[in-house]
Amino acid sequence: MSKINSFSKEEQNRYARHFSIPEFGVTAQERLKKSSVLVVGAGGLGSPTLLYLAAAGVGHIGIVEFDIVDDSNLQRQVLYTTEDIGKSKAQTAKKRLKALNPFIEITLHETKLTTKNALEIISRYDIVADGTDNFPTRYLVNDACVLAGKVNVYASIFRFEGQVAVFNFLQKEGTRSANYRDMFPAPPPPGMVPSCAEGGVLGVLPGIIGSMQASEVIKILTSVGEPLVNLFFMMDVASFSMRTLKIKRNFKINITQLLDYELFCGISESNLKTEVKEITVSELKEIINQKADFQLIDVREDFEYELSNIGGELIPSGSILDNEQQVSRIKKVVIICRSGARSATTIEQLQALGSFDNLYNLKGGMLAWEAEK
Repeated sequence: MSKINSFSKEEQNRYARHFSIPEFGVTAQERLKKSSVLVVGAGGLGSPTLLYLAAAGVGHIGIVEFDIVDDSNLQRQVLYTTEDIGKSKAQTAKKRLKALNPFIEITLHETKLTTKNALEIISRYDIVADGTDNFPTRYLVNDACVLAGKVNVYASIFRFEGQVAVFNFLQKEGTRSANYRDMFPAPPPPGMVPSCAEGGVLGVLPGIIGSMQASEVIKILTSVGEPLVNLFFMMDVASFSMRTLKIKRNFKINITQLLDYELFCGISESNLKTEVKEITVSELKEIINQKADFQLIDVREDFEYELSNIGGELIPSGSILDNEQQVSRIKKVVIICRSGARSATTIEQLQALGSFDNLYNLKGGMLAWEAEK
């Protein structure tokens, strides 16, 4: 039977432009159809990566994502629309991707990737595309891919800069290529590298870098082209400059098991996962109306504060530990951010110092405050 007959008439029409590429053709498309890819994160990078993998005809796509759609996502996460705010990202992504290509299978993993489930989930797929935005998960994905013998197509973004690389690729001589730890053996100190929420990201950048990530996945699955093996690609869209660095294996680093990655990255679960006391918007309003003696601290970024604030003292979350002396240890302190997430993490960090028991998180943050005006 001709390979073309393994595709329905509808699929043949859909993938016609792939079939017409001499170096690609029916053979490469059939490899895509029989392949499986796990995409970790369905956010800024995951959105274009998932869209193009689905459109290309990757037969089975897994999605690791447990977050919900927020309106601040829509500037760059093109999988979602305004109507999706508040909905599950994973469920919304699946619906959108199936609408784009009904001939593929999609499996959802609506859970946080951990040392307990990473190997089991990753082992189900041929290749992993890492679109995470934090160091603990990034190192976890890398180490799990090494232990499971899976290729890790890595991408990251920050402000105007993006990076792409192919890690742990099985080379012709039977050895594996460099992995993330060969370039970054250890993470930077906590707080040194701000998150995208703290430092921002140009909305179009994930589309550019995520498309490159999808391209690398497709090249590997089809054996068409030369992937970024032992290479580290960097792009600055502000200056439209690009660099590609060579990476060498560091044989002194031997990955034999998964670690406590929160602890490895300087974020000890035992220290940080303390109880966070909460206060509601109505309770805060009552305190303000009574003119009680308390401290209100806003841990958002400058631009967020300028857009809307309720008069709190501005200390961005990324600099809170350097300015902890400004936080009262005597009177009640209410800490606010946009949604309550950053402020909760800030409280955990301060309480880990061991001298704070007077901190309260504004439940729902500024979003809740605005909703109850």
